[in-house]
Formats: sequence, structure tokens, C-alpha cells
Amino acid sequence: MKLSFTLNGHPVEVATEPTLSLLELLRRHLNITSCKEGCGEGECGACAVFVDGRLVNSCIYPVLSLQGVEVTTLEALMEKTRNLRESFERHDAAQCGFCTPGLVMAAYDYLRNGGSPDPEAVKTALDGNLCRCTGYQKIIEAIVDASGEEQ
Repeated sequence: MKLSFTLNGHPVEVATEPTLSLLELLRRHLNITSCKEGCGEGECGACAVFVDGRLVNSCIYPVLSLQGVEVTTLEALMEKTRNLRESFERHDAAQCGFCTPGLVMAAYDYLRNGGSPDPEAVKTALDGNLCRCTGYQKIIEAIVDASGEEQ
């Protein structure tokens, strides 16, 4: 099947199998590597991307739903997430780094939608993300710190 959609601000036309997930299409066929497969079940958030401005887990997003949509990955948000990424660095919020892109996407979504520096609200915003290395405290501190900076 042939799909036409926008990826990171650029039109894309790609022939693909209808059984693929968005994650598989991005990584295997379009060389997008920020999103990772951590679970394949939509539970860990490592594969988070925006589809038409809504944060989704790309591992369970079917390619059949891509026609005409806009997909945005972390690659396209590097400048917009600079303050957030620098805050992660200042707070040592990334350990192995596997989950970090998904956490940055979730944090960016939280902050761009008016998220406050309230640690409990940040925890709630990260409900869909799993990190096996940090214990979350440093991640929460980094996001709270970044919430005072313009996103």
C-alpha cells in the first residue's frame, strides 16, 4: 500500500505493508531513530511521537491511520526542546538514555500545554513512560526546573 503524510514538516510518500506499526515504519524505512521499541505494547512511552499534535505511542499506531496526517518526532523538535534537554543534562536525568527521547516528548507535551512546576503534576504527566535506570526523581526535578523556561 502507498501512504502520503507529513513527517517532521516534509511530505512523505512511502510504499509499505499495512501490518506495520508507525514505529516500524519510522525506524526501518524512514531512518528515524529517536523513537525506540521498549515494549511493543504501548506501555513504556519510549516510542512517543506526535500525530497531528497529539502524543501517541508509535509502537501501537497502525500505518493504516497515517494517510494525510502530520507526524512529528524528536528530530524535528531539537530546537524547541533545547531548554528541556539541557535541564535533563543539568539534573543527570538520563542514565542509559534509551527512554530519554520518549520522556522528553512527554515532558515537552506537558510543558507546551501549560504544565506547571508541581512535581505531582509532572509525575502524572509521565504516567505513560517507564524508566528502568533513574528512579524518576531526577527526571521530575529536570522537568520542574524546565517548567520555568519558555518552551
